[in-house]
Amino acid sequence: MIDSTQPQALRAATSPVAARTARRRRRAGRATPYLFLAPALVLFIGLIVYPMVRAFQMSFYDWKVLAGATSTFIGLDNYTRAMGDPVFWRGLANSGVYMALSVPPQIVLGLLIAMLLKAKSPSQPVYRVLFYLPVVTSWVVVSLLFKYLFADKGLINWALADVLHLGDGSTSWLSSRWTALIAICALGVWKGIGWSMMIFLAALQGVPKELEEAAVMDGANRWQRFRVVTVPAIRPALVFVVVMLVIGGFNVFTSVLLMTGGGPGGQTEVLLTYMYRQAFTNLDFGYGSAIAVILTVIVFLLSLAQMRLFRSTDEEER
Repeated sequence: MIDSTQPQALRAATSPVAARTARRRRRAGRATPYLFLAPALVLFIGLIVYPMVRAFQMSFYDWKVLAGATSTFIGLDNYTRAMGDPVFWRGLANSGVYMALSVPPQIVLGLLIAMLLKAKSPSQPVYRVLFYLPVVTSWVVVSLLFKYLFADKGLINWALADVLHLGDGSTSWLSSRWTALIAICALGVWKGIGWSMMIFLAALQGVPKELEEAAVMDGANRWQRFRVVTVPAIRPALVFVVVMLVIGGFNVFTSVLLMTGGGPGGQTEVLLTYMYRQAFTNLDFGYGSAIAVILTVIVFLLSLAQMRLFRSTDEEER
């Protein structure tokens, strides 16, 4: 019961109408974030979750794309087929080679350039733009550019023979598995350095100056300051860059498709180009979906292993 002796504002605040209004406002306040997130959630479900579930379903079928044709459930046959397919294993190996050759240089060079660009100078914005420019350039454009550079009569052979006098310039880069993979990795490194550089550059801005100054006063040299102060401070960014680059390494596709087409004779095939060829060239969507599912599982397990490795290292250091 409301005491008539209470002030008017207090009586209004404790009245049933005011209480219902307050509850409605609290409910509206709690629902507002979900209303803003709803469009993104719908897009995520429609563009990411549904295709993944659909691909998982198709991987158990001899999937027919023709109208009126009946798809046949074949269980794990597509997966057992992949385990005995030498092109699948070569594609997996090539994806691993690409990741091993392209990810470390992107991390090391990206961090090195970020540290060089950390110092304030009038030319710093220009260098940032120059190093980041490949990141925003189309994969199609740069893939065709590198295909020209590594062609039999391309710029690389000309530079090796006529400028550096290394060999006769007759190397057919894109006609052999390993030289073609080197060319593809060179493109991946050149295009990815700017991205890792920007992540590291942002992280380096957050390194406490007090710690660096204290390390200098203690007589630490540059390498000791980098190892003891800088690396622990940018560790979250380092973990993020490593995980994302490993995922990107296993998802290499456009550069391989445009530079070599998986050739010669499937020697430079990676998992994604092989999946694409099975699904959209051979119209074997069931087998292509099985390869996509296997690739998803590999990337998930690799990411999980990296996250746990970094987490356990952090716990040991504490």
